[in-house]
Amino acid sequence: MMKTTIPFKIIKIDDEGFHLLIKVYINKKVAHLLIYTGASKSVFDKNRIKKFVSENKFELHDKLSTGLGSKKMIGHFTTFKKIKIGEMEIKDYTAFLLNLSSINESYEVIGLPPIDRVLGSDILVLKNAIIDYKKQTLKFNYF
Repeated sequence: MMKTTIPFKIIKIDDEGFHLLIKVYINKKVAHLLIYTGASKSVFDKNRIKKFVSENKFELHDKLSTGLGSKKMIGHFTTFKKIKIGEMEIKDYTAFLLNLSSINESYEVIGLPPIDRVLGSDILVLKNAIIDYKKQTLKFNYF
């Protein structure tokens, strides 16, 4: 079994809430990810993904996505040959793309960097993630 540990920051969003943010590299470029255990799928911001890939056209996802405020959204997807999160590699990864501008606009108001991606339960469960709030680390235990 292989292990990867990535530090994260706990960001206070308002008087009652927190977000977990990690910084990783995608195609050798810094990416800011929001760890979101309530998201069934990990998604990229469809406007910011162009920072990481040279493609300009993405395939339309045939289903409407729900979540992120319970609003139905039209999504797209693309496939990466390989993505890395820390030292962990995922090959032939289908990345779903949604418009995350509402999150990024909120982050801008409170002085946070924009989110490139939401890291959801699909990867967290698949790679046996452990979130340690005290140590502020995200650990993956995978084969």
